[in-house]
Amino acid sequence: MVTRRAALRLGALAALVPVVAACTEEPSAPPPPDPLAELAAKARADAALATAVATAQPALATAATEIAAARTEHAEALQTEVDRERPPPSSSSARPPATPEVPADGVAALVDALSTAEKQAADLVPSVSRYRAGLLGSVAAGCASLQVVLT
Repeated sequence: MVTRRAALRLGALAALVPVVAACTEEPSAPPPPDPLAELAAKARADAALATAVATAQPALATAATEIAAARTEHAEALQTEVDRERPPPSSSSARPPATPEVPADGVAALVDALSTAEKQAADLVPSVSRYRAGLLGSVAAGCASLQVVLT
C-alpha cells in the first residue's frame, strides 16, 4: 500500500522531470555564415586592389581611385547590413585585406574582380529578402558600371 507521503513524493518528482529535461536540451546550432559577409570582404579586397593599381600605374590612377571609392562604399553598405541582421559579438571591426600584388595588366585585373563581384551579387538576389535583394542589385549594377569606366 502506498502512503500519502509516498504519493506526494512521487507527484513532486513527476513535476520536476519536465523541468530537468528542459534544462538539459542541446543548444541549437549556430546560424550559417551570412552570405553578404563574403561579398563585403570581396568589396574590401577589390578596393585594396584598385588602390594598389592606382599607386603603381599612374595612367589608371583616376579610374582606379574611383573604383576603390565605390567598392569601399559597397563594403560599408554590405557590412552594415550584415551587422544589422546579426550584430557582431564584439566591437572589433573587420580585418583590412592584405595589400595585393599589383598585376602587370591593371585593367584586366580590375575588370575581372568587378565582373566576379557582379556575378556573386546577382547570384544571391533570388535567395535573400527584398531589402537585401535591392542592396545586392545596387552592388551588382555598380560593379557593371565600373567595368564600363575601364573599357
